[in-house]
Amino acid sequence: MPRALDRPAHTHTNPSPARSKGSPAMAGAQGESNHNGVGDEGFAPKKEGFWVLYQGCWLRPVAVESVKLVQEQFQARPDDVLLVTYPKCGTTWLKALAFTITNRLLHPAAGDDAHPLLARHPQDLVPFLEMPYRQIQHPVAELEELASPRILSTHLPVTLLPPSVSGLGCRVVYLCRNPKDVLVSLWHFINKVNETYTIDKAFELFSKGESSYGPIWEHNLGFWKKSLSESDRVLFLKYDEMMAQPVEHVKMLAEFLRVPFTEEEVSRGVVEDVVHLCSFDKLKSVPVNSSGVSDWIGGVPMENSSFFRAGKVGDWANHLTEEMAKKLDGIVEEKLRGSGLTF
Repeated sequence: MPRALDRPAHTHTNPSPARSKGSPAMAGAQGESNHNGVGDEGFAPKKEGFWVLYQGCWLRPVAVESVKLVQEQFQARPDDVLLVTYPKCGTTWLKALAFTITNRLLHPAAGDDAHPLLARHPQDLVPFLEMPYRQIQHPVAELEELASPRILSTHLPVTLLPPSVSGLGCRVVYLCRNPKDVLVSLWHFINKVNETYTIDKAFELFSKGESSYGPIWEHNLGFWKKSLSESDRVLFLKYDEMMAQPVEHVKMLAEFLRVPFTEEEVSRGVVEDVVHLCSFDKLKSVPVNSSGVSDWIGGVPMENSSFFRAGKVGDWANHLTEEMAKKLDGIVEEKLRGSGLTF
């Protein structure tokens, strides 16, 4: 039977959004760093690109500081579950589903007008490991205050996860998405705070692997390989497949979270209730998600509605040229060749 995990993440203040065309939302005008330090002297300036390379992963300079703190200070627990995504791959949806599935005894998905998802943004209900940036606000120690079993979230690639995560065998749910849709969604998201970040620039950098937490193919491959070698510990999901068969995937997710639906629940339509409550249209219509401003990143206030743009499969076709699509497909195909992972 499901267990109660109704312990929401820290609350966020709602500062007024600051639009700065000279300071991109996911950016920092720096270049490559060495792997031993994160001070300004460790970064070589670049003329293009907004990130620094830290242990093979592109991050904002301020994000590197936070990641180092998480790596050094986060203490995993054996029953922790990590929801891992590359940015703009259904993070908010996965958080909503995991929270609703594990808390369905305390908060039924249907008929509960006080359900936390109707009053709290999903980003508030399942906290990130590395955000808001831990050196700015909300220190890593805050995560220790959460009752077990914890469901936590991260965008970190497998190579940057805190050592204790693998050491204790924590379970991981990984959700990926077609890179073309990821590119377009990322561009829309960043463009909200940096209007000079064009689709052409986004495509150019993304195709080279330069985007927050990228290269995306390395991110995907890291967890794909883990899911093959440690299938009992890593559940690998695809956004497109979840959208096409949500009921089957919600059942699969519940099994992996060790709170499977009973036959009685299935017969009463509880699975469908979870799917409906966590659907894009339902969540987007909730006032707390459609209005207001929050800072879940750290120094980058965003409108809550920014996390609910379209949620569609194949939206890339409305923004990328045929040439762009073919080029990116070719790059991703080459990077993933021989792995068994395809999009």
